Amino acid sequence: MAGNAASAGVSVASRLLALLGAFDTEHKRLTLSDLSRRAGLTLPTTHRLVGELVAWGALARRADGEYEIGRRVWDLGLLAPVHTDLRQVAAPFLQDVYAATLATVHLAVRDGTQVLYLDRMSGRASVQIISTMGSRLPLHATGVGKVLLAHAPEDVQAEVLANLTRVTPYTITQPGRLMEELHRVRLEGYAQTAEEMGLGACSVAVPIHDRDKTVIASVGIVVASLHRDRARLIAALQVAASGISRSIEY
Repeated sequence: MAGNAASAGVSVASRLLALLGAFDTEHKRLTLSDLSRRAGLTLPTTHRLVGELVAWGALARRADGEYEIGRRVWDLGLLAPVHTDLRQVAAPFLQDVYAATLATVHLAVRDGTQVLYLDRMSGRASVQIISTMGSRLPLHATGVGKVLLAHAPEDVQAEVLANLTRVTPYTITQPGRLMEELHRVRLEGYAQTAEEMGLGACSVAVPIHDRDKTVIASVGIVVASLHRDRARLIAALQVAASGISRSIEY
C-alpha cells in the first residue's frame, strides 16, 4: 500500500510539473485545452490540477479564460541563493552603469540553452526592447546571451548551434559565422549585437567571473547604436563586472 501511495505521489507531482513546464517564452498564456495538449494530460485531469495550481498561486487565470504563470512561482525563484545573492551584489553596480548611460542595463545567467534575465534597469531614454526581469531569450541573439554561450560547455554550444532561430533579419543563423563570433568573444572579452533580437536595438555585454575565473553571469547594455560609444560602454560594463566579481561571497 505504501508503495502505491508513493507512486501516486510521484505521478501527481510529475503532472503538476508538466503543466508548469507547458509554459515557455513562446507560450506565456495558454487555454485549458492548450495546457492539456502540451502537458499530455486529459482535459478532466488538467482542469482539476490547474484549479489547484490557481488556488495555490502557481498559475493565474486571466479575464479571457487563459492561464499564465502566477506570481508565487516567480517569488520562489527569487529565493534561489545564486540568483538572490547575485542580484543583491550586482544592484549597485547596475545602478552606476544606468546612471551613467540612462540606457537599459541587464544582468543575466544561462538557463540551459536560453538566457535568463535576473535584473533589468531602464528609463524613458532607454531603447524599446522585449526583455523583462525573469524572461528567457535565445542565447545566440542577445549580447548577454552570446557572452554566456561563448563560455558554455561544448554540448550546450552544439545544441544551440543546431537550432539557430531567426528573430530579425539580422539574427546570425549560420553556425560557422556564430562560432567565429564566439571565438572573438572569448579573445576580446565582450559580445555585441546589432538589431539581432529587436530592430533598432544594439547591445554590448561582458562576462562576470567567480573567484575560479569561471563565467557565472553576464552584464550588458542596450542602446540604439554602438558606433560612437562602444569603447566607453565596454569600459563601464567591465568596471561593473569586476566590482560584482570582487563582491561575490562564497
